[in-house]
Amino acid sequence: MKKAKVFYVFAFLLASVGSGKAQQTSYEWKQASEEGYSYKYVSNDPTHSRFYTLQNGLTVILSPSNKQPRIQTYIATKAGSKTDPKDHTGLAHYLEHLLFKGTERYGSLDWAKEKPLLDKIDGLYESYNSTKDEVKRKAIYKEIDAVSGEAAKYAIANEYDKLMSHMGAEGTNAFTSFEQTVYIEDIPNNVVDKFLAVQAERFKSPVFRLFHTELEAVYEEKNIGLDTDNRKAIEAMFEGLFPTNNYGQQTVIGTVEHLKNPSLKAIRAYFETYYVPNNMGVIMSGDFDPNVMIKKIEAAFSYMKAKEVPPYTFDPEKPISSPILKEVKGPNAEFLFLGFRFPGAASKDAQMLNLLGSILTNGSAGLIDLDLVKSQKLLGAGAFPYILKDYSMLILQGNPSQGQSLDQVKELLLAELAKLRKGEFSEDLITSIVNNERKAQIARNESYQDRAEELMGAFTSELDWSNELRNTDWLATVTKKDIVDFANKYLSNQNYVAIYKRQGVDENVVKVIKPEITPVTVNREAQSEFLTKVNAMPEEEIKPVWLDYNKDIQKSSVYGVDVLAVENKDNELFSLVYRFPLGKWNNRLLGLAAGYFEFLGTKDKSSEQFSKAFYKLATDFSVSAGNEETTVSIAGLDRNFGPSVQLIQDLLKNCVADQEAFEAYIARLKKTRINAKENKGAIMDGLKAYAKYGAKNPFNYTFTDAELDQLKADDLVKVLHDLAQTKHSVLYFGPKKVAQMIAVLPALKNGKGAFTAIPVGASFKELPTNENQVLISNYNMKQAEIFWFRNSDSYNTALTPTVSLFNTYFGGGMGSIVFQTIRESKALAYSTYAFYGQPYKKENHYTIGAYIGTQSDKFMDAISGMNELINVLPESSKSFETAKLSLMKSIASERVTNTGILNSYLAAERLGNQTDIRKTVYEKIPVLTFADVKAFHSKEFSKKPYIYCIVADESSLKKEDLDSLGKVRKLSLQEIFGY
Repeated sequence: MKKAKVFYVFAFLLASVGSGKAQQTSYEWKQASEEGYSYKYVSNDPTHSRFYTLQNGLTVILSPSNKQPRIQTYIATKAGSKTDPKDHTGLAHYLEHLLFKGTERYGSLDWAKEKPLLDKIDGLYESYNSTKDEVKRKAIYKEIDAVSGEAAKYAIANEYDKLMSHMGAEGTNAFTSFEQTVYIEDIPNNVVDKFLAVQAERFKSPVFRLFHTELEAVYEEKNIGLDTDNRKAIEAMFEGLFPTNNYGQQTVIGTVEHLKNPSLKAIRAYFETYYVPNNMGVIMSGDFDPNVMIKKIEAAFSYMKAKEVPPYTFDPEKPISSPILKEVKGPNAEFLFLGFRFPGAASKDAQMLNLLGSILTNGSAGLIDLDLVKSQKLLGAGAFPYILKDYSMLILQGNPSQGQSLDQVKELLLAELAKLRKGEFSEDLITSIVNNERKAQIARNESYQDRAEELMGAFTSELDWSNELRNTDWLATVTKKDIVDFANKYLSNQNYVAIYKRQGVDENVVKVIKPEITPVTVNREAQSEFLTKVNAMPEEEIKPVWLDYNKDIQKSSVYGVDVLAVENKDNELFSLVYRFPLGKWNNRLLGLAAGYFEFLGTKDKSSEQFSKAFYKLATDFSVSAGNEETTVSIAGLDRNFGPSVQLIQDLLKNCVADQEAFEAYIARLKKTRINAKENKGAIMDGLKAYAKYGAKNPFNYTFTDAELDQLKADDLVKVLHDLAQTKHSVLYFGPKKVAQMIAVLPALKNGKGAFTAIPVGASFKELPTNENQVLISNYNMKQAEIFWFRNSDSYNTALTPTVSLFNTYFGGGMGSIVFQTIRESKALAYSTYAFYGQPYKKENHYTIGAYIGTQSDKFMDAISGMNELINVLPESSKSFETAKLSLMKSIASERVTNTGILNSYLAAERLGNQTDIRKTVYEKIPVLTFADVKAFHSKEFSKKPYIYCIVADESSLKKEDLDSLGKVRKLSLQEIFGY
């Protein structure tokens, strides 16, 4: 499920900061015709999008951009969980999974032999669906398992992914939401014919093969959701806001009962009803000629026949006249949601809602930002518009500080809404929001991927693109009175839903129990005639482009510090980074000081005034302290470069201690640390650090609560002042040439004296992995998460091509050996992967990692399945050649630009590389053989000791199973976190 982006707008010319007004641009629908195809477009649209409607009703939206030789594609259906049958919720999501399984022409070794078996499976599922007697159900499922095993002998698992990987596609994925199901690919622009051949076939005659193993993957996805407090709270919010609309009556994944009783016939009926051309769209943005592309798309999809789509009808929701209170329990830290209902996406009120959301929360100067976050009255808070077709929502979230109740959180949030209704905010805030949105849109317009996503969202929500384009100009006309009237119309102290997410055991959770599944054949070496034909289709070669660090980066120096610069020749955006070669390892206080920085001001200007000043300039700023490096960054508009630099330097060099802010900061920090101990992801990160470095590691290199109590505000301010006097380098990306930039860049350091010495800090040695161990932390959850860890050798540039190819072949995607075996064949996990990880710098070691998230009752099966792959590398010549081609095509079509050039250079420098390492990989891949990769696997993976990092409910695991893996150590949260 994806949240709608705030402001689907594309106003390209920036307004002057201070007025927020820009010359009104005319965005009007126009009609045009080229080379026999009529299309609509909007005048002055900076995305140059064309909107076609083919004779069969298929919508095609094309937005050309030649920044990279790639194309972002979406094939979208305007149907999702909202239109699931009442007795088969989760069906649209099932279908999304099954549309990766192939058709009669691909994914099958012998369709004539496979079809009768699949027909039999269809009938067995209908019997299973209608049978209530558990003994009979088990017998039917046993037969389903047996027949599925026979059918799998004629199936080619993941042939869709093999087709796309062979093209060099990236980001192969799909998602289902309430009213959209969207299929995603990012392809090189020279494989369009191949891509369209596959997609046309994909939606022509899909075959729902390998269903029972995919069903198990959906079960796992459901169980992950049952372990996710945030998802449960959101579902409760929708249920409260929408007692009539299916937004609140049906979840995307569906109920446990419906998941256990699937109907392939119902899924097929859904496909035939909603996957019709007049309900679908093909959206593309990237490097292509739209006149050529539209002809290809029509040729591919003209077979589709239009069909009337049943409209979704619903009774309007009744107004909420008194607060609706709901409670959700789970292991994570407590929080509160407040939700308000608004009109749907196409209404002007939905556009106003987006603006209202920014007045409350914009990350810098919103009411909630300043009153609750910067003032540290809450641990965290925000307001988020959620725009859907039938209705929209405003959801407020509040995270309590230590000792606060959720009711106190609610009162603080409601008080901010009261200020909104009373107009207790500056009209300048509207101006600043408009300016920041225009800046953000410049950045979004540069990305072919962002363009395609916004066009897709507008299509599925049935928004008028001309209105979206003129939205920023419209926002600039909105007055404070308009917002106050709007807030009073929709927001009161009575018309909300409140979700109290409390800590505790959720007794209502019923996980989907694992059915008995016999591993199926995946036929790795097989390929269909269709795949052979598609792969043989001609394509023009894309020549790779390598970085030349001596030419692509301008190098200079000023005030005794090095400057690296890349010129922005496309627009007026800039970024400036002060990079310091010290971090938290050098001084534990540095991380605390970086967090304290956002709450500080100077003698002349408060913290709130700084936030407002940065936001008015449309400039972002941040201080980030890593283990060995610290950065101070600003990013904004070149016209405001000078004032932005002056602001950040003033704040860093002249910040003053604020005792009240310090005390609140330390209190919030303590609460944040408590919450981290209740987060399974943070616990797993701690286990990994323990596995890599031992008991004393960077993760738990921190302060105890007693040490925090001894700190003073002046201690942290001194760290920030010292930072400004420390030797650093400057990274710049923007319209200025390096000489122009340094001519207007003031010195960060005060005076002409020596730079402050960099303190020698702690060092952490990566420990050799000499024996099998188990590091386990108990956590109340339905799943078990297992991460295999091993430290390997020091960095070796010569290994990079082999490592890149190995990762692609073994564990790097849907077509990888790990995914095919663990998920497709054995149905042991929804999420699984493995990798040989590159170190951060040349002094560090490679790391081996593998992951499975599985149901606790499949714990040992999952571990055995991964260990088999770790010890013996399966050979598939077809998959290996696909991995080589995929890697080479991805590299050839990749263009490293903008700040990416600087990041690439710094990464190469850390590893001791003088040139763009991609060139070496590209040149070496063709000569690497499977024997090379197998030898690498044998040396680095096979029969080696590993540390198993496990987060799970210990009561669901057997002690003898854990003991069989290695020496077991149950780590306390104190040992993991260091406090």
